[in-house]
Amino acid sequence: MAVPRAIRQAFLAIEQAEGAGARVRRSIGTAKLRNFSPFLMLDHFTIGKGAGFPDHPHRGQETITYLLSGGVDHEDFAGNKGTIGPGDLQFMTAGRGIMHAEMPHENPDGSPNVGMQLWVDLPQKLKMCEPRYRDLRASEIPEATVDDGRVTVKVISGQSHGVDSVRDLAYTPVWILDVTIRPGGRITQTLPQGWNSFAYTLSGSTVFGSNDSTRVIKEYHNVVFDQAGDYVEASVPENANSEARFLIVAGQPLDQKVVQYGPFVLNTQEEVYQAMLDYQTASNGFEKSRNWQSDIGKRMGL
Repeated sequence: MAVPRAIRQAFLAIEQAEGAGARVRRSIGTAKLRNFSPFLMLDHFTIGKGAGFPDHPHRGQETITYLLSGGVDHEDFAGNKGTIGPGDLQFMTAGRGIMHAEMPHENPDGSPNVGMQLWVDLPQKLKMCEPRYRDLRASEIPEATVDDGRVTVKVISGQSHGVDSVRDLAYTPVWILDVTIRPGGRITQTLPQGWNSFAYTLSGSTVFGSNDSTRVIKEYHNVVFDQAGDYVEASVPENANSEARFLIVAGQPLDQKVVQYGPFVLNTQEEVYQAMLDYQTASNGFEKSRNWQSDIGKRMGL
């Protein structure tokens, strides 16, 4: 018999400053939620005019950026450039080393650029793989319609109610579902057994759980589910003032140690020291970083 996943904890993601002038609500990678393999960090970011994430390195993880509004430009030391707009995603595998910049657009109406960035750990054997990028455009993301149209699911990666995502975008298996529930709607979402999972609430109030075990969760909260169980259930009461929107994310846990120093995520202290040395000496994957400066980073006059 299918068993629901219980809520282990739910907490508000507090807004803080990050990068150069950006604001983020970080929920994974904080004292509240660490070591939640394969997830290393989750940021809900807001970056306005004159702010951003200028030139910086990474090694050993994948980053998934999902833009909710506005636009973000990207540029790296290998000559890769790109722009993502509302509803688009970029999946970046840092592997053995990347140096890049992520800079927001200056929108004509002055509105900020808002999105989610999730850091996913790489399996030990892939830590030193070649860097790569994959984009997923909003127009490519299939949708599932549930509960007579009261629930819509953008199937970014994974499966929901008979709809499969276009392709796998990360090396570590991860599901990402963007769910909108209108008043009176309900969804039961099956998740892969043994995977870690959470929901991040973007707007409205959502009732998570079923029967006599429910919790009403407001926006900007991370809802962490128990690893045991087959599905999560969410609903919005008939008399609610507005619809609710949240992400459901699940990932296959990695049985390995995480040693992180800023943008370097490896398995031992020695590997982290080596990453810092390689970056400082522009070697072993960071050769192209020597004297490299992004064009988009110059917008900040750095």
